[in-house]
Amino acid sequence: MARSESWSFALAALAVQTGFIVDNSAINLLGMTRAQLEDLFSTMGEKPFRAKQVLKWIHARGVNDIDAMTDLSKKLRDRLREVAVLDVPEILYDRTAQDGTRKWLMRMAGGSAVETVFIPEANRGTLCVSSQIGCALDCSFCSTGKQGFNRDLSAAEIISQLWVAAKALEGTEERRERRITNVVFMGMGEPLLNYEPVMAAIDLMMEDNAYGISKRRVTLSTSGVVPAIRRMAEDTDCSLALSLHAPNDALRDEIVPLNRKYGIAETLAACNEYLSQLADKRQLTIEYTLINGINDHAEQARELAEVLRQTPCKINLIPFNPFPNSGYERPSNNRCHHFRELLLKAGYNVTIRKTRGDDIDAACGQLVGQVEDRTRRSERYIKAVQIGSTAAEIASARTGRL
Repeated sequence: MARSESWSFALAALAVQTGFIVDNSAINLLGMTRAQLEDLFSTMGEKPFRAKQVLKWIHARGVNDIDAMTDLSKKLRDRLREVAVLDVPEILYDRTAQDGTRKWLMRMAGGSAVETVFIPEANRGTLCVSSQIGCALDCSFCSTGKQGFNRDLSAAEIISQLWVAAKALEGTEERRERRITNVVFMGMGEPLLNYEPVMAAIDLMMEDNAYGISKRRVTLSTSGVVPAIRRMAEDTDCSLALSLHAPNDALRDEIVPLNRKYGIAETLAACNEYLSQLADKRQLTIEYTLINGINDHAEQARELAEVLRQTPCKINLIPFNPFPNSGYERPSNNRCHHFRELLLKAGYNVTIRKTRGDDIDAACGQLVGQVEDRTRRSERYIKAVQIGSTAAEIASARTGRL
């Protein structure tokens, strides 16, 4: 077998093993970690340092063309191009809210689309990314869950959300002024039900030759997939958030169905175990969506304070963001602040999340995503936003009534 045929065959085998395949033939470099790229170049008979070069071109400089990697020889670029691509999603729209929040709709493989949101603040910029198209958990207060589950996103599709946002915000040259300082897995999907691709994407986010985001500033939010939480310390040291939303199992069973499998005590124990294995002292972030008349009573605040007594944590209260046919209402500001005051008196660090981007449906719980289904509402929604339809028409397309 000729040398070129030999390494092409080996690369094809590597692509199958790692799952970085585009169009059933080529490796997508976008989602490969430094270790995986080192394996790839080793298979090609190249030195490991090539991995750092490629990472810098793709993620630090925003390049999506192998030929643009000018510190690789033309021969190496030609060889790499035979078996690899840089496949990035198509941007279907890019909108900015009155408060500066910016949302992108990106078309992924198979035609489904994912929404990604950037939230600028005075001293930081947070990107909210998705890990799945749709979600299987069906939390009663979340619009994503009402759309059902389509599929997991690949590592390339997850990191591409950061790639697109960074390029849009900072351009393609060397980034002297980093605008994205934090990344949160709080978009569509349950990250820990898509474990390996999420871990690969987190690795790239924290990689010095890519985005170099601090481990404290990459936060994985989970509804409580206990076996995966217990596994996390083997693969990452990112920050952790728990979507709790209820102070007891009876209520959480109703609004977060996953709780029927992994109860609050078991879930908190797994989170505490993860935190205890980190090299530095860190707190768990507790996310608690306040729903009028459901989980926002004074007694429930006191119960929550007691439930969390053994967990080092900070609490983020999120006033419910309404969406069509949810059946729930947002609490008054007075109810939200009273709930917070009770937790503050119990000794907790508590914040109320400010609603951002609700005029472009980018607020927490409003990232619907366009999940493929037999009614083809995804295509209707995409068409509606592209031709500049009214908000009512877009909402109708989203819910299948257009």
